[in-house]
Amino acid sequence: MCFYLTHDSDLAVVAFTVDDAHVDRDEILGLPLVPYSRLAADYPASDYAMFVAVGYARVNRLRSEICERARAAGYELISYVSSKTTTWPGLEIGDNCFIFEDNTIQPFSRIGDDVIMWSGNHLGHHSTIGDHCFVTSHVVISGNVTVGPFSFIGVNATIRDSISIGEANVIGAAAIIMKSTKDREVYIAPRTKPDARTSEEIGM
Repeated sequence: MCFYLTHDSDLAVVAFTVDDAHVDRDEILGLPLVPYSRLAADYPASDYAMFVAVGYARVNRLRSEICERARAAGYELISYVSSKTTTWPGLEIGDNCFIFEDNTIQPFSRIGDDVIMWSGNHLGHHSTIGDHCFVTSHVVISGNVTVGPFSFIGVNATIRDSISIGEANVIGAAAIIMKSTKDREVYIAPRTKPDARTSEEIGM
């Protein structure tokens, strides 16, 4: 996040923070590492905004909880959309979102709060991604789809049009979802098995 903001935004990263128990150095990337207990004194919410750069632990709930702590302390949570992402006027996007490069986000789509979209995804028209989701890379979410909050979608997954993904779904890499899902479901595509032949035997 620091790299993207530095090279592709008008914002300046001034410090990092973690809970006090995790402080093991004074700096990261040449910037101060501030214990969270000191954050309000050193970098008050009246003067600074925050981005919660946490992954998908506990199906995104850890990141959600830290966002709520930051909001309760009065911090604005910024969002970043890469300049190399394709968007259209009218896109609705919440706070604490990180939209990487080469995403294609079609018209009339909505992205909720605290959504991570890694690079190279397709979000179809009239689709909605709920709060606290994590979409990895090269995912196809077709038109008129609703993705429930706290969901995780793995690399190269495909979701057909006009269906709903339940809350806190885990959709694994290369899974193909053809109908609506229920809350807290897990979908894992079959793994590719090695062929009995060697590459020499098939003439490559």
